[in-house]
Amino acid sequence: MPRALVVLLAVACGAAVANLYYAQPLLDTIAGDLHVAPSTAALLVTASQVGYAAGLLLLVPLGDLLDRRRMVSRMLVVTAAALGLAAAAPSLAVLGVAIAIVGVTSVVAQVLVPLASALAAPEERGRVVGVVMSGLLLGILLARTVSGVLAQVGGWRLVYVVAAVLMVALAAVLRRALPPDAPGHGSGVPGYGALLRSVGSLVREEPLLRRRMVYGALGMAAFSVLWTALALLLAGDPYNYNEATIGLFGLAGLAGAGAAQSAGRLADRGKGRAATGAFWGAIAAGWALLALGETSVAAVIAGVVVLDLGVQGQHILNQSTIYALRPDARSRVTTAYMTSNFLCGAVASAGAAVAWDAAGWGGVCALGGALSVAALGVWAAETAPSRGRRRAEAT
Repeated sequence: MPRALVVLLAVACGAAVANLYYAQPLLDTIAGDLHVAPSTAALLVTASQVGYAAGLLLLVPLGDLLDRRRMVSRMLVVTAAALGLAAAAPSLAVLGVAIAIVGVTSVVAQVLVPLASALAAPEERGRVVGVVMSGLLLGILLARTVSGVLAQVGGWRLVYVVAAVLMVALAAVLRRALPPDAPGHGSGVPGYGALLRSVGSLVREEPLLRRRMVYGALGMAAFSVLWTALALLLAGDPYNYNEATIGLFGLAGLAGAGAAQSAGRLADRGKGRAATGAFWGAIAAGWALLALGETSVAAVIAGVVVLDLGVQGQHILNQSTIYALRPDARSRVTTAYMTSNFLCGAVASAGAAVAWDAAGWGGVCALGGALSVAALGVWAAETAPSRGRRRAEAT
């Protein structure tokens, strides 16, 4: 693939998915402006994730049936309109609806990732997916920093105005830059209903996809627990940070973007299974560090770095692995994988709000640690049979 196109796809993915995360460092500010409790404002994160899951289920499979160039530009225009509604929202209910719509249409990022995989040659697929996902992950992490700085300058509504303008610009650029994409480019599926039903068939037929869905769902849950509750921790005693400072903590997770490319190369070399265990070990270590963060900002920063490194690394391994399963159905494979991710992420973000109300930061870390232990248990159960086969072959 031309490097310029790879970079453009990375930028587009990052900008699109960033829309889901602008609210996270602003929860305390939005709560005050709209006269609701901070834990109630945290449900905005849930609304965005539920919307994203709906878009993954209902829109992303169309990438195996329609012209993706037109599909991408139209979705970005709708996203811009919803962001404009969010900027003008008079109440939390209206803001929640707008953010849910933004979530639905921001799945354009998950149309572009399998498109990048399809355009890449087989020997470079892991690297290309890694680069594009690096852009996506940078968008996730920098969204909080940009959001905090813009809110500090012009209020939280300015964040959504700027995001709306960016989506319109991307719609125009991608419409010109993406190569032609013939409808029905490989699906062999006669219609929309059959297309949606075939997602379930893929899950039933591919055990490797099911395993990677479990890892991805638990990883998104751990990620959502952290970033939903972190703003609540940093806005209160003993820190009392403002929006811009809270947003800067997103920079601590940039190590995860570097892990994306290295994880893609590990997948290309056939080392995905061992790397999965290592990345999940990093997530568990990250929660251990974060548990010390109630009184230590150094522990918070170190925990965010280690946890994001693990979450993003295992996510790239998952995607690099599942895209090799069915080349003619990469959009539907994405739907199966990412829908389970964001449904679990939505439940986890709501669970983080409950844990915060019930037990504070300690309860949040206990929830995140439990998710890590569960994933390591799945990994150990998966690797045990292969170790047994190797010992049997050796004897």
